[in-house]
Amino acid sequence: MAAGGSYSIVEYFGGDGGHRCGYCKHENGNFSHGMWSHTMTVQDYQDLIDRGWRRSGKYVYKPTMNKTCCPQYTIRCHALNFHPSKTHKKTLKKVNRFLSRGEMPVERHDEGHEDSLGEIMDSAHEEGVQPPRQDPLKIDRSEVQDISTSPDTDTTNSAAPAMPREDAAPAPEEKTPNVTPKPGKGADPSRPLGRKAKDIRKERRLQKEQQKQQEAESSSVNPVPSKSSSNQPKSLEEFITESLPNDPLHRLEVRLVPVSFEDPDFLASYEQSAALYARYQMTVHGDAPYECGESEFKRFLCDSPLEAEMAPDGPEVGYGSFHQQYWLDGRIVAVGVLDILPSCVSSVYLYYHPDFSSLSLGTYSALREIAFTRQLQQQSPKLAYYYLGFYVHSCPKMRYKGQYQPSDLLCPETYTWVSIERCIPRLEISAYSRLSENAHEGDACALKELGRVLVLHRRTVMPYAAYARKRKGSNDEKEVEQYASLLGQTCAERILLYRA
Repeated sequence: MAAGGSYSIVEYFGGDGGHRCGYCKHENGNFSHGMWSHTMTVQDYQDLIDRGWRRSGKYVYKPTMNKTCCPQYTIRCHALNFHPSKTHKKTLKKVNRFLSRGEMPVERHDEGHEDSLGEIMDSAHEEGVQPPRQDPLKIDRSEVQDISTSPDTDTTNSAAPAMPREDAAPAPEEKTPNVTPKPGKGADPSRPLGRKAKDIRKERRLQKEQQKQQEAESSSVNPVPSKSSSNQPKSLEEFITESLPNDPLHRLEVRLVPVSFEDPDFLASYEQSAALYARYQMTVHGDAPYECGESEFKRFLCDSPLEAEMAPDGPEVGYGSFHQQYWLDGRIVAVGVLDILPSCVSSVYLYYHPDFSSLSLGTYSALREIAFTRQLQQQSPKLAYYYLGFYVHSCPKMRYKGQYQPSDLLCPETYTWVSIERCIPRLEISAYSRLSENAHEGDACALKELGRVLVLHRRTVMPYAAYARKRKGSNDEKEVEQYASLLGQTCAERILLYRA
């Protein structure tokens, strides 16, 4: 359960059948396990992607690594230590020349493949996932009972729900009555947080930089150049703003809007964003109009299970799902779909106007997102990584993600991170590989107690052991065990598995 008192609720679909692979085009070689997430806390999703899961809309899936034709390894970049390569610098200069003087480069046929982070689209569309017929969220949350308060649940020898991890994102700050704290209870919760003045000073500094650059509307989105000494290489932020005059020919604004139909900025740009998505899909990926209509856009890139959350030690924009919009001279030309999580910024998808494909907007947006991650880290120290989705070594077009260094790949057996330089030799030998070099290392969160897995049954939260006793003769033990093994003991004790 999240610090704010809400649970993640999922329905498990299994994943024994093969589907068409979007990488090698094998008709039934793509294997993965999936579940529909009706709602999910940002900490739970952070823990899931650190076990190889990834979302497409509300569908969350995990490749069956030792079985699928093209193994997909979760990849993360160390944003704070990132230094742009020569190719990255060329891309930034190319975009800045266009903004400054209107120079549009001629696109070569071998360019642009890195500009569609499309592994999610492949999985979502090829597997034909449909929302489940029953929606647990139609249940009034006030009616959901925890096993500790449920009068009709046998709690003998059953475990209570696990407490959140110590590094879980704290709950949003709530107004509290002015009461005198009891002795030994710590600071008065009604008093403002101690870092508030520091945040105000930081906000003012960012606003000054914003005015100076005349670039973006959101100080949390646009990079602030960091001063570097003469004997140090230029920072990423300096390359992004380098050579831009005060009055460029084209004006680029980067706006971060939360994915919420209650947000006025998101609503105001929704139709334009959806039309851009359709144009991108039809031109770049060859989709038919019915495959990229408004309903597909909403399901894939606007329906997110993540609950928006504000935390005292989190970034000012909060956690959740966002669209980072690139406005050129008053119109949207690209949108990066992002999840801001307790430890990372996770890139979900990118779509852009095909007329600007020669600007390598995929590379450019990734660099901007790394710079954005670095800015968020100044506000929330543990938010230090940029997740690029999946690295597929067996698909040459997907190897470009390894160029954002330093970066790590997730070992599919131990769920520990290994430097990509140490992984490449192993992947050259075999598409699937245990990446951890420690032969004695195992999964630290491996399933040990199936009975402690949490389920939601008839508006009641209970461990699987209590559920099995209530449902005498239940034959779902193998399915629940498979589900819990993929999540790991920690997540399985915190996320609710819906049982009809």
